[in-house]
Amino acid sequence: MSGHNKWSKIKRQKEKTDGQKSKIYGKMVKLITAEAKKAHGDVTTPGLRSAIEKAKSMNVPSDNIERAIKKFSEGEANMETIVYEAYGPGGCAIVIEALTDNRNRAAQEIKRILGLHDIALAAIGSATWAFSHEPGGEWIAQSTIPLSDEDGEKLGTLVDELEECDEVQDVYTNAE
Repeated sequence: MSGHNKWSKIKRQKEKTDGQKSKIYGKMVKLITAEAKKAHGDVTTPGLRSAIEKAKSMNVPSDNIERAIKKFSEGEANMETIVYEAYGPGGCAIVIEALTDNRNRAAQEIKRILGLHDIALAAIGSATWAFSHEPGGEWIAQSTIPLSDEDGEKLGTLVDELEECDEVQDVYTNAE
């Protein structure tokens, strides 16, 4: 019986944890690149400094952080933040923040994930009215909507799939 030895178990566990780490590292590098663009490569600006601290708290290697800052200074990166809106199960508002270098790819990936759950993108401003945008970039729900257990599970799976997408940085909802 092949595949049942100690090395196979270790290999499968390592693949799983490495995959999770790479998703986190990728999101943090994109965030640092976008902040470096805003700060014109100046590491002392508060936005870039906080992005670096956030990446370090998630154990992103210093080499990756330096490469992300250098990538901006060489002019390769053209990252932008895009906000998508939708209405999820039970009528709850969903705000999706994406950080990407290709608007079309991000939009199609998010549309595909929403389409798997029979949800379509909403018009600009149709879901953000239920939130207030804080200076730190957080979307805080102004009013909340109670969901049934079934709708709560559907929303949970939708949010998990959206967060697995490389383009998506954060997902906010006004569900209780």
